[in-house]
Amino acid sequence: MTCAEVLSAAGHARILVVGDICLDRWCHYDASLSEASRETGIPRCAVVSTSVSPGGGGTVAVNLVALGAKRVSVLGVAGKDGYGHELRQALSVGGVENDLLIADESVTTFTYTKLINVATGVEDLPRVDFVNTGLLLASVEEQVVQCFRSAIGAFDAVVVSDQAETEYGGVVTRNVRSALAEGARSDRSRAFVADSRKRVEHFRHMIATPNESEANEACRRAFGSVDYRQLHRMIGGPALVVTMGGAGAWLLDGDAPRLFEPCPGAEPVDTCGAGDSLSAGLALALAVGADVESALRFGIIVAGVTIGKPGTGSATPSEVLTMAEPTGARG
Repeated sequence: MTCAEVLSAAGHARILVVGDICLDRWCHYDASLSEASRETGIPRCAVVSTSVSPGGGGTVAVNLVALGAKRVSVLGVAGKDGYGHELRQALSVGGVENDLLIADESVTTFTYTKLINVATGVEDLPRVDFVNTGLLLASVEEQVVQCFRSAIGAFDAVVVSDQAETEYGGVVTRNVRSALAEGARSDRSRAFVADSRKRVEHFRHMIATPNESEANEACRRAFGSVDYRQLHRMIGGPALVVTMGGAGAWLLDGDAPRLFEPCPGAEPVDTCGAGDSLSAGLALALAVGADVESALRFGIIVAGVTIGKPGTGSATPSEVLTMAEPTGARG
């Protein structure tokens, strides 16, 4: 299936993004206004402007909308706080349905605050993250599971975003993973793509998309050595995709492992969100009937577009087709 064919069919695709739906806050500060606090003597970071965008699984969702998917919805948990309100607004602006985004006062909205120097345009101060360090309440976890089971029949593909790097994780708990795995096992016609930073070896029956570091660490945790074939067998999905940054991505399925090269026309500006955009492209292509090889090629091209933009950008159909031309994938 060519890129043109995937994009032509995208208007029929309905995709659910489950997991850590985050908020990215881009705070631009002016270093010349950094005066010491009168109360503490600590220099202040003088933020002069702020913009927000969906992050984590929200980045995947916005990418899917930009590619032309018919319907994109997120299922996760946000706090009953200001950041939760900003997240819902940002999702709505991006064309993403958020009626399945559960609000609960026991949760802090998962927020990345990025500090950008206005003079240089560079993020040069430590990021401030708002994270949850404990398990979801059992009642909230059950809401997630029941929402997933009730909603899944209305979607052609599911993307799982397990972003949390804390010990207990975030929304994608053991019970949520179990429900997702059962959904993937019981209906092989629906594509499941899973991106997990710290727990990829615990997913089952899905196409996992770890980067090289995440895959290597998962292998060592699971069986003491790096073996992607064994990791693929353990997860048990149709394929395993291991992204390798500028080297491309490995595909492991029923055939011999193959390395897919990156787009020759891609010129990196900011690789932040590259994995999210690849997952979005992969899931969209699978949702409209592409085989795994074609879907991975499409995902690599989508990522090739987004890394050419600052921040967590998205790719339009015209940009994808232009990027695909040097590869012969346009069709």
